Amino acid sequence: MLISAAEVLRERGAAGVTIDEVLARSGAPRGSVYYHFPSGRNQILTEALQYAGDEITGVIDEAATRGGMYLVRKFVAFWEELLVESDFAAGCPVVAAAIGAADAEPQLTSVAGSIFTHWRAGLTRAFVSDGFGDTDAASLAITCIATLEGAVVLCRSTRTVDPLRDVAEQLEFLIRSREFIRRYGVPDRS
Repeated sequence: MLISAAEVLRERGAAGVTIDEVLARSGAPRGSVYYHFPSGRNQILTEALQYAGDEITGVIDEAATRGGMYLVRKFVAFWEELLVESDFAAGCPVVAAAIGAADAEPQLTSVAGSIFTHWRAGLTRAFVSDGFGDTDAASLAITCIATLEGAVVLCRSTRTVDPLRDVAEQLEFLIRSREFIRRYGVPDRS
């Protein structure tokens, strides 16, 4: 049921996650919902978001030990695969919860914020291990998250992975440029 709820969250956002839809996808009997999720729909949503966020967090945490550029490439590969496999129906469940739950399910916004904070910390660690200072690493991390998540939205709407590939190319250029400046400084043009 949790996996089914996470899939619906990826595809339809928080509003699309209903007990009936979760049961239809999972094939579970109705009584099992209230046994496993006594608080009902809100509990399913919160746990599905955490489950889906943990899946992506695992990718980030594993890749972060290999540096920022590797992590960006891994994240792009993860999204390319998911988008194509879902025929562009699946987006980021964390984004879906963050933007679609503010009034109706405020706990989802909080959980989404915590997940994004963890992702930013993982990317920041990766860039720090590459030699960037804390401030630059944190700035690169948030730029990568915002840019890649925006690219996922564009991919879904255009039904192609081209926006993700284009954004990845530009992020790599930005990271390499920032690394060059960090190592060699900015050339004097006077």
